[in-house]
Amino acid sequence: MKTIDALLSEGVGGRRVLVRADLNVPLDGTRITDDGRIRGVVPTLKRLRDAGARLVVCAHLGRPKGAPEARFSLAPVAKRLAELLESDVAFASDTVGDSARSLVEELDGGGVVLLENLRFNEGETSKDDAVRAAFAAKLAAFADVYVDDAFGAVHRRHASVYDVATLLPHYAGYLVTTEVTVLKRLTEDPQRPYAVVLGGAKVSDKLAVIESLLDKVDRLLIGGGMMFTFLAAQGHPTGTSLLEADQIDTCRRLLAEAAERGVRLVLPVDTVTADRFAADATAETVDVDAIASDRMGLDIGPKTAALFASELADAAMVFWNGPMGVFEFPAFASGTETVARALVESSAFSVVGGGDSAAAVRTLGLDVDGFSHISTGGGASLEYLEGKTLPGLSILES
Repeated sequence: MKTIDALLSEGVGGRRVLVRADLNVPLDGTRITDDGRIRGVVPTLKRLRDAGARLVVCAHLGRPKGAPEARFSLAPVAKRLAELLESDVAFASDTVGDSARSLVEELDGGGVVLLENLRFNEGETSKDDAVRAAFAAKLAAFADVYVDDAFGAVHRRHASVYDVATLLPHYAGYLVTTEVTVLKRLTEDPQRPYAVVLGGAKVSDKLAVIESLLDKVDRLLIGGGMMFTFLAAQGHPTGTSLLEADQIDTCRRLLAEAAERGVRLVLPVDTVTADRFAADATAETVDVDAIASDRMGLDIGPKTAALFASELADAAMVFWNGPMGVFEFPAFASGTETVARALVESSAFSVVGGGDSAAAVRTLGLDVDGFSHISTGGGASLEYLEGKTLPGLSILES
């Protein structure tokens, strides 16, 4: 795929460049609680801006249903983006309407406009090719060139990710290029021992990647809410913990396949339980064979955290996706923190696979430079590891 270095060599002074960014940040009201994704696109924007391009930035936030919703406005993001760019960012109050057209027309070289949430228009995510194409045509009319730097969205066949690239000369931004380079390293030539740590809520969300990884990894460590379905498959009680009963047989099969292939699939030996799902719930640590019927596990226990850390200590390469527990509650954050610190202290090539894992690293105040790479795209990273064709990447390669 062509990168923006190729675009820059052609010259961008005065040209209108539509940049698809991933600005889907977590919000508490209008307060951004983790600006990692905004920071991720800044190098691309700065380089294009400094070269004199007229930048039209577009992105989505949350899951609005094709119509404006105030709580999903990108207005707070525009303010933070301006701070990080150390320059003005004009904010359009619509996507392809009068406000957007007016601000794009007024752009000078080096100027930046951020369009309102793309998903406020039904054309962005429509499964109807004609509806999506019509919206893409309006976006493409704003620019001479398209740059995709939204790795977190490349697994979606959306108008701003796929269809626009069919209408304009297209290039990959620095973030997308870096993400692809890292993921190729994980999939094409992994260093050994290669360990993967998976957490998060549901086995069903990670089933395809687990099956794919059994052919590639040496160790697979399972934590988070998904661990309880695996524990149930081993015959352990799970109390009121998160459980996907319809996946128990699948977990039994995965355990058997891991054993057949010589993959060390490591499950928790203890868990921190609570009487209810709340930050002030009473916490109690028990072995996994002693979870009371009226209690739920909300974190891996200290023995498991130490076990996981020992499994990671001599790994040459580690991919981590999904927290070990409800890290947002301090009483249930220790497992996630222990795993994260083990990666920081190791000499492994360590990749944090976006989403909640990346948020946990920052929430817990850990040094992000202690990891080799922190991805901005959890779902996209997983689908890449599964070996799926990602629409946003395939069109950039055309």
